[in-house]
Amino acid sequence: MTSLLLLALLSVCWADSHFNLNSTGSKYFRTIYIADSESRLGITIDQPKVISFRGSNATLPCKFYYKPVPARGFFGPFKVRIKWTKLTSDYLKEIDVFVSLGNNWKSFGNYEGRVFLNDDDENDASITITDLTLEDYGKYKCEIIEGLDDVTGTVLLDLQGVIFPYFPRLGRYNLNFIEAQKACQDQDAIIASFDQLYDAWRGGLDWCNAGWLNDGSVQYPITKPREPCGGENTVPGIRSYGYRDKMKNKYDVFCFTSNFNGRFYYLIYRRKLTYSEAVQACIRDGSKIAKVGQMYAAWKLLGYDRCDAGWLADGSVRYPISRPRRRCSETEAAVRFVGFPDKKHQLYGVYCFRSN
Repeated sequence: MTSLLLLALLSVCWADSHFNLNSTGSKYFRTIYIADSESRLGITIDQPKVISFRGSNATLPCKFYYKPVPARGFFGPFKVRIKWTKLTSDYLKEIDVFVSLGNNWKSFGNYEGRVFLNDDDENDASITITDLTLEDYGKYKCEIIEGLDDVTGTVLLDLQGVIFPYFPRLGRYNLNFIEAQKACQDQDAIIASFDQLYDAWRGGLDWCNAGWLNDGSVQYPITKPREPCGGENTVPGIRSYGYRDKMKNKYDVFCFTSNFNGRFYYLIYRRKLTYSEAVQACIRDGSKIAKVGQMYAAWKLLGYDRCDAGWLADGSVRYPISRPRRRCSETEAAVRFVGFPDKKHQLYGVYCFRSN
């Protein structure tokens, strides 16, 4: 009897390598044979990309098909376990998000209290993530586990937002990877992914300075080939420096931000201000001085347009133009960058942000 059971288990392990994957990577089916019994376990991802925005909710779809093996001796049907993880940028490790077994379930880390199983029917493994943050962006893996068998599918959670290049007051090429991550966070953003940069390039983003991406690579988008941006006779595209030393090498960074929950505005004041006066003026108005990411989000997602240069939290002076016109970015809609003026002596307006 023991030998027969061992033989059956070895047959399961051997048969586990036989599966089919469709061209989109969204459906997996695997058949396991145990003696003369057959068990099928399959998974379907109807929507491999879900688009939402910061502060909203998103449902990641995942349904499965399960035909249990008939009970035999002390072998009975296994309970199906549902497991969701988030894939990291290097794909070498995964972040636990949610796990469910029967009536027991648990969410993990920053997802705790924000992830719920849809459970529309017994074969529905879809989850809803509430109150989305910038960090929720990325690719998620749905895994269905039954005994020794498992099937997986992936869903990309994309966020409506905007990519912007960034460098600090010190000037260009002054950020290692860790400093680049913090620079984006300080401006109400996260370091961008290659997919986000690629989408921005397809939307017309052209920037001739190399910047960090979240996978540790350094790249830049070119829509108008020219010297010295890869060469005048080259084709448009994403130029890559490859993966660089995260501590030693220094570049700019590409940041990503999404919708915000608050009000971005130019403060109407009786006179122009130094930087410290600008900070205090926003505070007196019940707000804080705005961040670069908040200006880009207001410009790109809300169509904010103002032809007045104003201080921002990082000490830079910028203004957002959605309607190009004379003396206000004549040729393109853009966030115009004045520079990092002397904080004590230069006078400008100020942009403020008030959270809801």
